[in-house]
Amino acid sequence: MSKKFCQSCAMPMDKDEMFGTNTDGSKNQEYCTYCYQKGKFTNPSCTMEEMLAIGLKGIDESTDMSKPMKFMIKKSYPAQLKKMKRWSS
Repeated sequence: MSKKFCQSCAMPMDKDEMFGTNTDGSKNQEYCTYCYQKGKFTNPSCTMEEMLAIGLKGIDESTDMSKPMKFMIKKSYPAQLKKMKRWSS
């Protein structure tokens, strides 16, 4: 199985509880629970720049990564975010 990434914030989704939900309560396969619930974006007016700031803060606050890993992810995050479905159009 290939790793899935939220198509809004680019967060890896590797656990069932990380997936957002559709209007019928089923798991959404494209967006995480932080970005998408009950068939809608949790912050529909969020801009890509705002999402970038949220993501960078999340990387900084993560306790699951070493400093070198955080540095590498933060450096590539803006380019990765631009490729996500929500922002690529």
